[in-house]
Amino acid sequence: MKKPIVLVIMDGVGRGDGGSGDAVKVANTPTLDKLFETCPYTWLKAHGTAVGLPSDDDMGNSEVGHNALGCGQVYSQGAKLVGESIENGALFASKTWNDLVANAQDRAMHFIGLLSDGNVHSNISHLIALLKRAKQEGVKRVYCHILLDGRDVPATSALEYVDQLENVLAELRTDGYDYRIASGGGRMNITMDRYEANWKMVENGWNTHVRGLGRQFASAKEAIETYRAELDCIDQDLPAFVIAENGEPVARIANGDSVILYNFRGDRAQEISLAFDRKEFDKFDRGDYTGVKFAGMLEYDGDLHIPTNYLVQPPVIKNTLTELLCANGIREYAVSETQKYGHVTYFWNGNRSGKVCEELETYEEIPSDVIPFENAPAMKSREITDSLLAAMESKNYDFLRCNFPNGDMVGHTGVMEAVVTAMECVDSSLARILEAADRLGYTVLITADHGNADQMTETKKGKTSIRTAHSLNPVPFIIYDSDNRYEVKQGNFGLANVAPTVAAMMKLTAPDCWEESLI
Repeated sequence: MKKPIVLVIMDGVGRGDGGSGDAVKVANTPTLDKLFETCPYTWLKAHGTAVGLPSDDDMGNSEVGHNALGCGQVYSQGAKLVGESIENGALFASKTWNDLVANAQDRAMHFIGLLSDGNVHSNISHLIALLKRAKQEGVKRVYCHILLDGRDVPATSALEYVDQLENVLAELRTDGYDYRIASGGGRMNITMDRYEANWKMVENGWNTHVRGLGRQFASAKEAIETYRAELDCIDQDLPAFVIAENGEPVARIANGDSVILYNFRGDRAQEISLAFDRKEFDKFDRGDYTGVKFAGMLEYDGDLHIPTNYLVQPPVIKNTLTELLCANGIREYAVSETQKYGHVTYFWNGNRSGKVCEELETYEEIPSDVIPFENAPAMKSREITDSLLAAMESKNYDFLRCNFPNGDMVGHTGVMEAVVTAMECVDSSLARILEAADRLGYTVLITADHGNADQMTETKKGKTSIRTAHSLNPVPFIIYDSDNRYEVKQGNFGLANVAPTVAAMMKLTAPDCWEESLI
């Protein structure tokens, strides 16, 4: 190969409309601006069918994005995978589903998950399908523990999904069947932590869903409306609530019950799964918990087997870029902070926790701060850059990759000023990386896994509001090389075309199943 390669993933940075809600454009980014002026580049599709999701109405996410970036192929993912399993009946024919139903004939069945149709972590249509099937199979008591979104969908859309679910539950609540919402709260307050960044979130969710502890309301609608009036916060930040009658929770998750976590995305499902699934558990006090029959929608970690039981078989991702590089003796380095460390390792390697080759791969995790991202929009961009530059200086690696989470994690807060600052921090890090590349002799590739910071507002029916979800916008792919000039193809390409491009630069023969190179 001509030079060792550095791949920079600017998480959540796409091509916006250039308006006042486009934080990427609003920010002062001289480095990124110069790259577009002087370097070969193109735009890549990072959502929908390009990353294995059902349709181009489905926004991409960091997990499927890094899968595509790291494996050079498109696999059925997330919502599409689950939807196919429900449609063809494979889910309901599975031993796991039938065991859960049989167990719930004289006990309760509980569903926990994100209540929206964002298709990033979950889809309400999957929950509804499971609820209807449970009634068909004679499960008398079924309770929903809902996590409110406002992140993958409009920021204050929770009541739309609650109303939809309540209508379905009312239809099912006949002839002695008790189907109700039992508890809930905002996804950034309870239950859905990831990468062990904040186990207190999971404990708060446990206390809400399992122990029935928390502020009581007559309905989820009442809880949402009350909290909004009192706190003026968006859905993802709403506090926990418990639905109660006569001062008692309508349902707690009791020992021996059947419990299904219906989220399909793995990162924010693993910790609550461990709490339900593992006999040996020391992250918080589970009270008098002795166990339930628990299953996830998918296997959230194939190497650590989280959880033990799951409803839908995951895609088997083979022939990843890391496998190709290791087979050719190429040394790799990967770094990010905790929030995205799993993306440049586990998801990049096709949902594989371990390394392909211990001798050839080095991973470095920079611990994330446990503070609101809008309060520290730089996150760990400086530290990630310091570590990457040290690895470049060492000359020990031929392919290096990093992820700057700022555009995504700060973008999700909806605080425009903070997102602008986040983008400027990423741009400063890019400047340092390019300087080192010139000095040390590296090619630098700059891309992203999906959009977010590029679309911070949305206008519907003449009303403009804050947007906290990922965008459907394409993401950049830029080649920076002060010594060699590459010609980038123009066309309809996606994230899966990046790995073949790296292979082409390294003069490696890509697997036949890969997409084509961009050069």
